[in-house]
Amino acid sequence: MLKPTKILVPTDFSEYSDKALQQGIDIARQYNSQVYLFHVIPLDLTGVVVDYAIPAEAIEGVAKQQVRTAMENMKAQLAKFPNATDVQVFMEVGSGVAYEEILKEEKRKGVDLIVIASLGRTGLAKYIIGSVSRNVLRHAGCPVLLTK
Repeated sequence: MLKPTKILVPTDFSEYSDKALQQGIDIARQYNSQVYLFHVIPLDLTGVVVDYAIPAEAIEGVAKQQVRTAMENMKAQLAKFPNATDVQVFMEVGSGVAYEEILKEEKRKGVDLIVIASLGRTGLAKYIIGSVSRNVLRHAGCPVLLTK
């Protein structure tokens, strides 16, 4: 039987991610596990410097602001779950292609379980699994729990 010690919960701050986070917290409470709340900033801004001649300092400022905003959003998302206070939760931000960064984070942290929403913010259709969750499910090296 799976008894996870490290649970990765990717978030895009959608209501779907809220449900995945609730599941992750519930499992972590049951098994005294750690939760890694993880957000991926989807755009690499360094290419914009070359393409549009925007000063590198401006791009760096925008990138830093994106990370600060993501951290604030994760804190706000976590605050929705008062039962999370007895669970150890770590928050991190990555940038790049979402599913690739999630899979890299899984390996870096030695994650035992990924809890991810079946749909994200873009929710193309209610009954189709999103591309990020589908790719994570296909390529993950650990069990993946898809939440509805």
